Amino acid sequence: MELSKARLAATAAVLLIAAPATAQSVEEAPLAERRAAEDQRSTVLAAQMTREEQLQYVFGYFPPLSKDRPADMIPSAGYVPGVPRLGIPTLRESDASLGVANQIEQRKGDTATALPASLALAASFDPDLAYRGGAMIGSEARAKTFNVLLAGGVNLTRDPWGGRTFEYLGEDPLLSGIMAGESIRGVQSNHIVSTIKHFALNPQETLRTTVNARIDEAALRESDLLAFQIAIERGRPGSVMCSYNKIDGDWACENEQLLNRILKTDWGYKGWVMSDWGAVHSTIKAANAGLDQQSGRELDKAMYFGAPLAEAVASGAVSAARLEDMNRRILWGVVSTGLIDHPVPTNAQPIDSAAHADVAQEVAEKGSVLLKNDGNLLPLARTAKRIVLIGAHADVGVLSGGGSSQVRSVGGAPVEIPLTEGAAASFARVTWHASSPLAAIRALAPNAQVSYVDGRDPAAAASAARGADLAIVFAWQWRTEAQDLETLSLPDKQDALITAVANANRHTAVVLETGGAVLMPWLSRVPTVLQAWYPGQRGGEAIANILFGIVNPSGKLPMTFPANEGQAPRPIIPGLADMKAADTRQKAGGTYGMVERELAPVATYSEGAAVGYRWFLRTHKKPLFPFGYGMSYTQFRYSDLRIEGGRALRVSFAVTNSGNVAGADTPQVYVASGRRAGVTTRLAGFERVALAPGETRRVSVTVDPRILADYDVAGHQWRVAAGSYPVSVGHFAGDRSLTGTAKLAEQRMKP
Repeated sequence: MELSKARLAATAAVLLIAAPATAQSVEEAPLAERRAAEDQRSTVLAAQMTREEQLQYVFGYFPPLSKDRPADMIPSAGYVPGVPRLGIPTLRESDASLGVANQIEQRKGDTATALPASLALAASFDPDLAYRGGAMIGSEARAKTFNVLLAGGVNLTRDPWGGRTFEYLGEDPLLSGIMAGESIRGVQSNHIVSTIKHFALNPQETLRTTVNARIDEAALRESDLLAFQIAIERGRPGSVMCSYNKIDGDWACENEQLLNRILKTDWGYKGWVMSDWGAVHSTIKAANAGLDQQSGRELDKAMYFGAPLAEAVASGAVSAARLEDMNRRILWGVVSTGLIDHPVPTNAQPIDSAAHADVAQEVAEKGSVLLKNDGNLLPLARTAKRIVLIGAHADVGVLSGGGSSQVRSVGGAPVEIPLTEGAAASFARVTWHASSPLAAIRALAPNAQVSYVDGRDPAAAASAARGADLAIVFAWQWRTEAQDLETLSLPDKQDALITAVANANRHTAVVLETGGAVLMPWLSRVPTVLQAWYPGQRGGEAIANILFGIVNPSGKLPMTFPANEGQAPRPIIPGLADMKAADTRQKAGGTYGMVERELAPVATYSEGAAVGYRWFLRTHKKPLFPFGYGMSYTQFRYSDLRIEGGRALRVSFAVTNSGNVAGADTPQVYVASGRRAGVTTRLAGFERVALAPGETRRVSVTVDPRILADYDVAGHQWRVAAGSYPVSVGHFAGDRSLTGTAKLAEQRMKP
């Protein structure tokens, strides 16, 4: 395809900007100048591509199913051939929510550092740690020759049984947005691309490819979309991945309102929208609605962005300008991250696995949440003579979540259980990382008798626990992509196990390795509960350090733990009953597993923007443990509240460590706001503070006005109404350790 004179002129005008030789000078330029150069360079490169090259760069292959593999294609999530003559890189994509993934060991012998569940990161309330975790993953991806990471999961937890909840950052849009944005920024500090996903309203895994999510626009803007918006502003991800589900009747990957109007127009997003793998349903509609790249096209019903797109462009159904825009957006991600000037190596590079494991351990230590500690059972004295560990394969490792995020961690998988049925069976196994709590505890208590019992027989476990200084029950619940939990109860009769051990030994601690909330019918019987999530490849060491007080627990729950399943906004997963009935029929007919294609459930999110703790506070439901809750081995006191109002809300107060040991706390600022759909209590700010005994520090929080605002659909704007707003500072949602009132002026903001 020949270039027009105008395009040639534009190319010549910015030839120096487009040339790799100017990369250092562009990086050193002022921010506005640098960003203008990014825009211009991506525009020029897209214009220089031939029609054939443009068509080639808007779809990706799924290597495990690709028939004709180029020499540099390795088993991974995706592969998009580049344009060598223009220096446009081949895109080599890897799943990477918790580390560089290698599900079911498709790359034999390739290990990576496994971070804990994203919920553990969120529980740290530590944006700097999120950045460093992202930077660590990004550096390993680059060393393994990947340059696009399918990271940045930010879907809010709307239902407690979500299968993929462990990959996300909880139920609050501010916390999720900040932590995701910093993680993305960390990944991209390595001059590679990170996505943000799954756009949008995709909290459900069961029937995820057919469910129709319904919610009004204002509520969506004030909750799930606000998390994405904050993360995109902070992290500037090169790509946004659209989700499988429908939103108000339109597939997310061909949703004009979501992609063109909100993401690209209202938010001014300059990068590209890639599909999730198998989430494309059309050519013309998808391209014109804002989808820029079809991912893993072998998993879709058709090669929608192959020959059909070429025909659509030739006929004018999709304009040539739109095709060029699709490429310009992909190139903006490649240019803005620095990938184009810093190509990944062609061969694998050394990785400092020990240093990276330290980051994983820090996340586990800062993100573990002490839920109960009656009688100060913890920290455990090193003089203990007999300690018994029970259950969850604690002799050899710690549990991880399943699905595309599965990391084959350094040290291997001491326990790996294949699935025999279900939507996740083809790509997930129940996997433990090789970090033994038993070995870690023995190392810290070398003079103690530390033993392990598998817990399969509650009576035998109770017998082993009698007479021990401490009995530690490791309880587990596995979650995975592609299917949600059917119950929040612990599996395999673990509730009975815990009860039996607690009856035999009043010094019983429970360590929970779960990907979200669980029910605890035994809670009144045990003095101590530690929520460790899926604690990653150094989880055993992290748990041991907390149990013995080498690390003072400081995590806060990023999600509400309900007292019972009836407290959730929906009492059952939408479509689950129909699916189970159809599965029963199809098993009899020998076609088990095809049911998802035939069901089209509707998930109506009637709670609107009142997600998680907002729902519990509004409906006056008392949870088992509230959002933001977490204990310490010391105590913290808040005082001297000061509130500044007007057009900007600023809240400051003093935090004092009133205990006897050093520790970290995360005081939380909440504001009661909302005129559109009723008042809700909203997390408006937080700050993690580490303090020595007796130390006091002043914390100041400036509140993002969108947290306080209602979204005005008719006016196409955010609006903070003038008036008085109750402000509280607390240790968790619903706690009002300090209270005051802010008087705010009216404020209107663009969407």
